[in-house]
Amino acid sequence: MQTIQELLATKPNSHQTQYVDTVEAYDKWAEVYDTDGNFLQRLDTIEMRSLLPQFIDWVSKRFPDTDSETSGPTLVDLGCGTGRNTIQLLSALFTAGKASYYTVIGLDASRGMLDVARTATREYAKSVTQTPDIELGIFDLLQPEVSMAQLPSSLQGVGAAGVISTLVLEHIPLELFFAAAAGIMRSGGYLLVTNMHSEMGMRSQAGFTDRRGVKVRPTSYCHAIPDVLDVAKKAGFEVEEVVSAGADGVVVRGVDEQLGDVLGARAKKWVGVGVWFGVCFVKRG
Repeated sequence: MQTIQELLATKPNSHQTQYVDTVEAYDKWAEVYDTDGNFLQRLDTIEMRSLLPQFIDWVSKRFPDTDSETSGPTLVDLGCGTGRNTIQLLSALFTAGKASYYTVIGLDASRGMLDVARTATREYAKSVTQTPDIELGIFDLLQPEVSMAQLPSSLQGVGAAGVISTLVLEHIPLELFFAAAAGIMRSGGYLLVTNMHSEMGMRSQAGFTDRRGVKVRPTSYCHAIPDVLDVAKKAGFEVEEVVSAGADGVVVRGVDEQLGDVLGARAKKWVGVGVWFGVCFVKRG
């Protein structure tokens, strides 16, 4: 599978770029990840405000309060990073009146990112009257066999009722990602995935500029939506259509002039380009 950096190597680049291991890149990025003006993260945050309530509603209906688990079902933020969407998930659970029912687990391969997430989730918990039980831990999607043995006990038995994974898929071969997601989920569980659109991936990838002015980039892959849907199906997932999805069940967002104004100056060069997509799956069997 060709990586985005291999694709971009054939194109002129006026900036000094350093490609490093994905985990190393995110360890370095952690300190400024939430403040460096990445418009795709901002767009993802906006879209998750409408996707998460639907996700929680589906999980709650399939695994209601009469569930036999004494601690309630488990929800996982797979590749939680700094906890940006872990906190959105916690907030959505609070709004839905489900804050005391679920256990929420954030998993990531980067210890640097998890350190930021611990602080962020701790501060969030102080701001509300109720939060789910929250646990953060290491999980490397590129080494799932090793990581499976390190999972929290709540995921080693029945598995997660729901998993969100946002802007993570770019860094993982599709077969590895969906096999790992299926491996931590229970039958009938929901998987909500967002990612950079391949139209953007043909021209750019995740990364940040460090203090030296060097662009630091991890390994990335340009995943087209049909390939994502095909591999997910082979791994035992079916698409669950969300509000505003297209005929294939996928929500796609491009940048127009109005959205560019909302997302900031860095988004405006992407007007007319698909930059983001989101899709929800249910695990069969």
